[in-house]
Amino acid sequence: MVKVDLNSDLGESFGRYTLGEQKEILKYVTSANIACGFHAGDPSVMRETVQLAIDNGVRIGAHPGLPDLVGFGRRDMNITPEEAYDMVVYQIGALQAFLAVHQEPMQHVKPHGALYQMASRDQGIAEAIAKAVYDVSPSLVLFALADSELSKAGEAIGLVTAHEVFADRTYQSNGMLTSRSQDDAMITDQEQSAAQVITMVKEGKVRSQQGTDVALRADTICIHGDGEHAVEFAKYITDRLNGEEITVTAIADREESV
Repeated sequence: MVKVDLNSDLGESFGRYTLGEQKEILKYVTSANIACGFHAGDPSVMRETVQLAIDNGVRIGAHPGLPDLVGFGRRDMNITPEEAYDMVVYQIGALQAFLAVHQEPMQHVKPHGALYQMASRDQGIAEAIAKAVYDVSPSLVLFALADSELSKAGEAIGLVTAHEVFADRTYQSNGMLTSRSQDDAMITDQEQSAAQVITMVKEGKVRSQQGTDVALRADTICIHGDGEHAVEFAKYITDRLNGEEITVTAIADREESV
């Protein structure tokens, strides 16, 4: 039976500003990427999101980003690999403390936004992030764009690496995500999204914006928690996956059942 993880970026509210309906979306996803305070999130939001994830039986991971609250971590910054390493270690540590209160293990680490994109194409940044995750705990799973520099770095250092695909994003012929600066970057039609996801999971390929098929591996599917219809999107994708006899389960639970 085909199995896949369904993840969402959560805990991205800040202070008095609320983003996303995480109480509802946690009913459908199996892994939560929790913001650690650099691009979004604050201590209270982190604590609340950890508790919600635990209550819903959802596996928890750190979602480190660039220190850019105004730009929501989606603007490139000229950082060194050493700075990337330090940022990731620091943010993992922040979330680990909240998990320690509940004696809850951390499942994974997934970089956010521009840091994720930079690591997908820049070998030096990718290796620094993979090393940061490994140095904190070799048992952590690294979520990385399928067949990118980050997934290669994770595998090379010995991390369990989950190749990630996106339900609501379009792809370029080189396997990279279409830049959010382009009008066709996001998929808003549920059926188009579901069809893309099913093809990626069952056939290991995605149709690029250039009309070519790109081979990839799909271990985990991302649904952005800040989307306008994120909850409905998550429910629809889950129902379609189940209808295709694709089991939705967290990476850690899949590993334990082997």
